[in-house]
Amino acid sequence: MTKGGMESVEVFTTEGKGRGLKAQKEFLPGDVIFAEPAYAAVVFDSLTHVICHTCFKRQERLHRCGQCKFAYYCDRTCQRAAWLNHKNECSAIKRHGKAPSENIRLAARILWKIEREGSGLSEGCLVSIDELQNHVDSFGEEEKKDLRTDVESFLEFWPPHCQQFGMQFISHIFGVISCNGFTLSDQRGLQAVGVGIFPNLCQANHDCWPNCTVVFNNGKIELRALSKISPGDELTVSYVDFLNLSEERRKQLKKQYYFDCTCEHCKKQLKDDLMLAVKGGESKPSADTVKEVIQFSKDTLEKINKARMEGLYHEVVKLCRDCLKKQEPVLGDTNIYLLRILSIASEVLSYLQMFEEAADYAKRMVDGYLKIYHPNNAQLGMAVMRAGVTHWHAGLIEAGHGLICKAYAILLITHGPSHPITKDLEAMRVQTEMELRLFQQNEFMYYKMREAALKNQKIQVMPEPSNENAPSLFHKKE
Repeated sequence: MTKGGMESVEVFTTEGKGRGLKAQKEFLPGDVIFAEPAYAAVVFDSLTHVICHTCFKRQERLHRCGQCKFAYYCDRTCQRAAWLNHKNECSAIKRHGKAPSENIRLAARILWKIEREGSGLSEGCLVSIDELQNHVDSFGEEEKKDLRTDVESFLEFWPPHCQQFGMQFISHIFGVISCNGFTLSDQRGLQAVGVGIFPNLCQANHDCWPNCTVVFNNGKIELRALSKISPGDELTVSYVDFLNLSEERRKQLKKQYYFDCTCEHCKKQLKDDLMLAVKGGESKPSADTVKEVIQFSKDTLEKINKARMEGLYHEVVKLCRDCLKKQEPVLGDTNIYLLRILSIASEVLSYLQMFEEAADYAKRMVDGYLKIYHPNNAQLGMAVMRAGVTHWHAGLIEAGHGLICKAYAILLITHGPSHPITKDLEAMRVQTEMELRLFQQNEFMYYKMREAALKNQKIQVMPEPSNENAPSLFHKKE
């Protein structure tokens, strides 16, 4: 079963997992299996005035729609491209007096598209919107209450002259958004900025150690191969971050996506031993000591979150240092509680321009990640990139260049050469290579030139630490 640009994949029914996607030909790491535009997509409520509603790029100055005063665009080109999808929304917002929430806006865009094209197979889609899973029957009381509220708000917003849909179908659409809404990130892939529905991508099942990854690039979602894939192999993606114990990942998947993960890594609890590692040898700590340090780490992480929310970054650094003192004699180098503290410490210290200490923590974090993550994991690539930039800022040019090269190799596979963040990284790689050559020829001259350059230019401040994790694949309320 193939359709419009989707010849390399087919939908098949898997035992116990419903539909899935299967490769029709061989793929190598970094190959784009398919690129899919959104069936419908919207910008998050909090970012509607800073993100273009067509291409989802963050821009300094955006043009506002003169009619509804709600939608923003890069320029006239983006505004014209949006008109087919914005036309009904524009008049509905004017009639309603204000724009509704992102869920309501997305449901309305889906239903206006169905009104225009019917609910059958759209061009290039392997399945119709009708066929997507909604999991409404599995909703808990709280979720059912939210669903009722959404349906009521939708009915208030939906214009009376438009095609009227039954309550059951409207509930189905909200269920589809809840279970299948994919996160859209800004052009550099660093911040989640919107949510969209991609019917073909929805068919890819989860695996904690997948053979594919998903990236939003140039207005489309790309499904990219992470390892060699043979014809007939199932195509899988990970719905959650691997850096959690198998039991935690399974709980999260059950709660958010209503299925029990039976992947190899969960069944055999692979890598759990590394994530729970403790110091070995003569000084092996007692079980009670380990338990006490892990509880202390959990309590510290809560305090860190609170301090970050309040922008108290020096307090965050103090909490991290105190926690590391407790952790270091007890926890192994790959223990996830140690790695979480190292990650926060390196990010916040970089922001505070305390680069040398940040680089030390970043190096230890990356060494741990490399033993846990799939070698072509996107989050690993981003972490290695951040560590490389931190080393570069610290004047540790050899280690910095090495890390930037390693990150570039990963991102070429996970993001591809045309993605803005890969292009940024390529520029950094060229810059650090040039600096490294100078350093190797004349160390004294390198430091003199570096010192002069830093005096003459404002140090590039690292972005303010964010409480958000890297954009996750699915847009799902926690």
